[in-house]
Amino acid sequence: MTDLPYSHPFSVTDLPPGGFDLELNPDAATCAALARHAGVLAVEQLVARLHLAPEGAAGVHVTGRLTATVRQTCGVTLEPFDAPLSEGIDVHFVPAGTFRPADTDEENEIDPPDEIQDGHIDAGALVSEFLALGVDPYPRKPGAVFEPPAEDVAAASPFAALARLKDGE
Repeated sequence: MTDLPYSHPFSVTDLPPGGFDLELNPDAATCAALARHAGVLAVEQLVARLHLAPEGAAGVHVTGRLTATVRQTCGVTLEPFDAPLSEGIDVHFVPAGTFRPADTDEENEIDPPDEIQDGHIDAGALVSEFLALGVDPYPRKPGAVFEPPAEDVAAASPFAALARLKDGE
């Protein structure tokens, strides 16, 4: 259904009126593919607990939480470290081609719902997307502090560099 590294399609026709609880625990190979997709060294563990509930005539509302531990490279020390990740999930799905945005101004822009494709929603693709969105783009190992190098004002001066060139350095 998608080109994302994890797929877990769910037929909306199988959705009971009271909704359905779904727990996703991808295997090691899938976690490795998810790590490549999210741009991290590894996905050590990942659990997504989702509730899929009917919404309106033919829609689905998916809520839940994704928790994971991802291994990243610290932007300060360049050492690998494990970082916890927790992302809330709240997504509305409607049948393909049925969403018609109301006349809205730019200040009240809404996030359109996702589309149900061929009677299915892909809970795995949803997990892939939320994992990638939850990864810290500027990871910092706990306790790591950036300390800029001491600046030699004389060496930083362009005139000092020209003087060194003139002196034959």
